[in-house]
Amino acid sequence: MPILEYLGIIRSKKLNDVQIKNLDKYSPYYRRLNSKHKREFRSRVARFIHSKEFIPRNLEVITEEMKIVVASLAIQMTFGLPEVYLSHFGKILIYPDNYYSTINNDYHKGEVNPRFGIIVLSWKNLVKGIANENDGINLGFHELAHAIHLENRIANQEYGFIDSRLWERYNDLATYEMLKIKEGGISLFRAAAAIDHHEFFAVLLENFFEKPKALKAYSPNLYKKTTLLLKQDPIKLLKL
Repeated sequence: MPILEYLGIIRSKKLNDVQIKNLDKYSPYYRRLNSKHKREFRSRVARFIHSKEFIPRNLEVITEEMKIVVASLAIQMTFGLPEVYLSHFGKILIYPDNYYSTINNDYHKGEVNPRFGIIVLSWKNLVKGIANENDGINLGFHELAHAIHLENRIANQEYGFIDSRLWERYNDLATYEMLKIKEGGISLFRAAAAIDHHEFFAVLLENFFEKPKALKAYSPNLYKKTTLLLKQDPIKLLKL
């Protein structure tokens, strides 16, 4: 299907009343938006849902609530990037709990597989992450951050939505923070952030959306660079 036709179809989709009710129930970000931004957010959540195949794993069905939760987290993270729907990742697999991976013979909470265009999430851990809005640990934000990082580099209609020069300046700050963590210095970020640049970006976005004030106080420069990367400022937008 031609991309313009595809975009025309998903743009015509709208949330029904039950979906809107669930969105209001499960998305604190949505609840704090003004009326204009709420309309745009609802429209983009609908587009995201209709552009993905949600696949149950060890679950009977994927509920509408599950779809709304995942889609609202994705749109929250990309709200400043109007045409980004993570189009490379067409399938979202949801397990009830940690699942066993035969790739590395270990249990996972979630992962992103660019080869097959798949985002995998554990529902139990996803819910646990959103239940505490302020601890800087959120499986949904973490895995979707990986997808954003990868989507920006995959050659498709969404390619290169992050300015490369800005990314380089951000990357220098990230490298500094990773080194600080490895050397045992005091950092806002947990140890996993020092594994590599993909993990740092994921942990950064968890803190950016859950602890924006703390992140800004810790590193105003890194916070500013992140607002420029994602073209949104949670503190200003949500009037925290």
